[in-house]
Amino acid sequence: MKAAILYPPFRKDGELPLLTQNRHLKFSKTLEVRIFPLVPGHLATNLKHLGHEVLWLDGINRRMSDEEFDGYLNAFDPEIIFLETKAPVVNRHWRYIAELKNRFPKAKIALMGDHVSFFPEESLINSRVDYVMTGGDYDIVGRNIVQSLAGKEPLGPGVWYRDENGKNATTGPHKLTEALDDLPFIDRELTRFRDYGEAYLLRPTAYILTGRGCGASEASPNSVGVCTFCIWQHALWGRTARLRSPKSVVDEMEICINKYGVWEFFDDNESGPIYNVEWLKEFKKLLTERKLLGRFQFSSNCRADIITEEVVDLLVACGWRLLKIGLESGSDYSIKHLAKCETVDLISKGVKLAKDKGLVVLLTTMMGYPWETEEDVKKTYEVTKELLLYKVRAGDCMQASVVIAYPGAPLWKEAVNKDWLLVGKTDYEKYDMSHPILKTQINASEWATKTWNLMKHPKFVLGQILTVRSFRQVDLLWRGLKSLLGHVQDYGEPLPESKTHVPVQATSH
Repeated sequence: MKAAILYPPFRKDGELPLLTQNRHLKFSKTLEVRIFPLVPGHLATNLKHLGHEVLWLDGINRRMSDEEFDGYLNAFDPEIIFLETKAPVVNRHWRYIAELKNRFPKAKIALMGDHVSFFPEESLINSRVDYVMTGGDYDIVGRNIVQSLAGKEPLGPGVWYRDENGKNATTGPHKLTEALDDLPFIDRELTRFRDYGEAYLLRPTAYILTGRGCGASEASPNSVGVCTFCIWQHALWGRTARLRSPKSVVDEMEICINKYGVWEFFDDNESGPIYNVEWLKEFKKLLTERKLLGRFQFSSNCRADIITEEVVDLLVACGWRLLKIGLESGSDYSIKHLAKCETVDLISKGVKLAKDKGLVVLLTTMMGYPWETEEDVKKTYEVTKELLLYKVRAGDCMQASVVIAYPGAPLWKEAVNKDWLLVGKTDYEKYDMSHPILKTQINASEWATKTWNLMKHPKFVLGQILTVRSFRQVDLLWRGLKSLLGHVQDYGEPLPESKTHVPVQATSH
């Protein structure tokens, strides 16, 4: 069959959405965020390996015009079309599906992503979509749909569709696979890996998944995927964590290094494999045996509560460069409220230990929780400042955003129950981070902008410049500057909604 995996270049006021592999979607002024959609990349590769013809058409990250995008799609004339969606663009996708049905009346259309995993039947009611895939392993579910259409296997679990009478039906709950090693490595040429990369990553970059889900340390085994704001854990992974074997990951990396000259790998697994010390030891052993150490650098997401001296030493020995760590708030009350199972002190110690050992850190934080006071957000700002300016090295950075509670996530359910929403429950297009959607006592947009501007602090700028050691790092800093200027503009004009008052007990914080 002819299968197309599409990211149409929808625009809002001339800006493209940060949709691919993004936990939070916004239409941004920065052009430096081009995240590789890993699970769809596996889907494309799966289909190609089975002999199907695949069109990988990412109009967002290729910055295509509508005319250019449509030209490629028309020439391909697909039999099945896959669209990854998210709450802020699901209405656009519903309208777009109607257009596709008129242009390609015989083609089947399937939706995938976190929003439709929570609300699959909604898309069948509101659009002409044929299939809605649920769960995070939609590369496997999508492969099954195509094989079913080709008459090669029955339709498996995790799919919503219309039966022969036109009624909405389902094959039952999705099932996550444990056999991640059995999946083919992403076809880097088919999926145009050179189109992707973020400002904080060295080039050439390749995104990979060492596993799927957010693993926790042995000391807190019940904290897997519990954060109330995390849409992926609750919609896609079912609060689980799975790892590929170290051998599988090294095999994929070796191909990327030898065949494509990849210099940096970014593991977009939620907490990477870092929580598993034995995994890291085997990873190091294989890298050493194959003489790959020194030929690449590695970066990943990371939970601060799993950072120990032993872990950091292993990371450095394995070629790690950067850890992306979530602070989210400088208030212990807020961190507990979000069910992060950490504390400000624990996060600060983890970040500083990583920096002490020579790693760089990307710190993420959010503003605009309904229960937070001005004093709380000042704490967040000060903790972020302290950690950002601690032992600054070229490549250190941070991200600040207005908190968004996506429909279905525990934080959203709490917001509905406590009347915190400034928008209707199904006003999905307003969940695009263009303004706060939660009632808050603070000006969240203003604080996000102020926090982004910490990267203009003289100590931070000087530390970046003085620690540059390569031309790759010079390129990194230049791209980082352009990205920063774009992100600051994103929150440049706070809206009146961000001033909406919510009665809370400030003293309880």
